[in-house]
Amino acid sequence: MRTSLPCFAAAAVLAGTVSVLAGSAARQTPPPGQPPPPQPQQPREVFVPIVGDIGAPPRLAVTEFVALPNDAGGSGVADKETQAIAQTMTEVLWEDLRFEREFYLIPRDVVRTVPAPRAIDDVRFDRWREIGADGVLIGTVRKTANGLLVQVRMAAVRSKESAFGKEYSGTAANPRLYAHTAADEIHMQQRRLRGVARTKLTFASDRDGERIPGPIEARTIKEIYLADYDGANQRRVTVTRGLNNFPVWSSDGRAIAYTSWRQGYPNIFLSFIYTTAPPATPAGGSVRAHNWLAVWSPDGTRLVFTSNRDGNPELYVVNADGSNLRRMTNHSAADTTPTWSPTGTQIAFVSDRSGSPQVYVMDADGTGLRRITFESYADRPTWSPAPFNEIAYSSRTGPGHDIKVYEVATQRVKQLTFGEGTNESPSFAPNGRHLAFTTTRWGRVQVAVMGRDGNDVRQITKIGNNYAPNWSH
Repeated sequence: MRTSLPCFAAAAVLAGTVSVLAGSAARQTPPPGQPPPPQPQQPREVFVPIVGDIGAPPRLAVTEFVALPNDAGGSGVADKETQAIAQTMTEVLWEDLRFEREFYLIPRDVVRTVPAPRAIDDVRFDRWREIGADGVLIGTVRKTANGLLVQVRMAAVRSKESAFGKEYSGTAANPRLYAHTAADEIHMQQRRLRGVARTKLTFASDRDGERIPGPIEARTIKEIYLADYDGANQRRVTVTRGLNNFPVWSSDGRAIAYTSWRQGYPNIFLSFIYTTAPPATPAGGSVRAHNWLAVWSPDGTRLVFTSNRDGNPELYVVNADGSNLRRMTNHSAADTTPTWSPTGTQIAFVSDRSGSPQVYVMDADGTGLRRITFESYADRPTWSPAPFNEIAYSSRTGPGHDIKVYEVATQRVKQLTFGEGTNESPSFAPNGRHLAFTTTRWGRVQVAVMGRDGNDVRQITKIGNNYAPNWSH
């Protein structure tokens, strides 16, 4: 099947554009005054699910991508670059599918016992059935005059029917993006799951080893970085030679709000990462009015943040353009680290009004305040996306911190990490099935991701110290 690839600005700008063949008949713009020509009827797609045994995930065999020669239909051998691209796509697609744990992936050494396919339709169903596969995935890649042509097909072994088929074309700048796109589309079509293969992480890092000069105590420079969800393509966003921290994505993935000390005091900056527009400062800010820890509302129109502009750290809400500033809390204690509910109707935050930092929830108009944690110390809450209604936070559990999750409906608390270093700053993936967080379990402060059950912990960063991850929508 040929379809249109959704516009994904982050991938297109940072790593090369991928387009999808839009169909066999090109749409023509009619002359002025004439009606558009009739469009051919597209055949209705028949959904063929890959199913496993009752109660078990489907067993999927992912074959090595086939590197085809440049001349379509030719009998030559693909060049080394095409072979390398094919290998990259195989490895990335495998890891993307493994990450969501919706399929049981047949081990690659077992897959290699079946003769490798030579073309997209070379499916030896009898052999795949011998190794117990419910489905088989085959991919091909060929260089074209404009870049690459990638084909991905998945077939149901029992029925011998095609379950998924797509063609992608575009530049060769980022072969990983083809695999990420295929993984997300397979998860959506087969499992009705929104995958995260094309999402990104942002975080602060001191990896450049620079120090802030001046008469005050030397501090390490932290800059804002981006990375693919799996840690690939790590790129620097800010170049301020100052202290920048606590980045958060806007809902459309086109801007990052973060706290920066570039003016000599903490203030909220918005970086529009895919344009040349200068950073904005919607919260205002001055030597006396400090602003920090901003979080976007789910619809991307507002920011909630902490400010001392009235003499005490309180929560405020402001429109993204800097208008309609409103104070949300009023207490002698410090109120900070806010997070929106997925509906935008509630805000969770941390306050020490009980004598120690704890997580509270209030309605978005400042009413209905209630305390939800009773720990020795709780910090950095983050609200899960729908349909999960949970708030993750870091809790002091001894000499360090661990990640816990509060279930709003049941008011129960579950612990996800258990003393492997100190674990803080959780951030949910947009499908709610994973969390990014920081951990010292490998020595320095690094960004890691794990499943919402606390399993499958993966290290994302390895250079320097890395802080405050946030997952794009």
